[in-house]
Amino acid sequence: MRKNALIPLELVNPGDWADVEEVTGEPGWVGRLAELGVRSGSRVLIVRAGSPCLLQVGGSRLSLRRDLGTQILVRPMATPD
Repeated sequence: MRKNALIPLELVNPGDWADVEEVTGEPGWVGRLAELGVRSGSRVLIVRAGSPCLLQVGGSRLSLRRDLGTQILVRPMATPD
């Protein structure tokens, strides 16, 4: 995989950080995730992979079904800046 390539959130390994680049899907879903902090430009930590996956966004944790993780495109990071 190319460095800095966009991948679906569900492919990021637990313990890894990623920068959200794009959230696609039904507008209500995209808006709700934005309210929760998952939007273009945000940074997330994958706490647990699978279904459901567990993300840390800022000081909050969110649980997402696997199919929703395919609608969030991210750039994986080795460590946060």
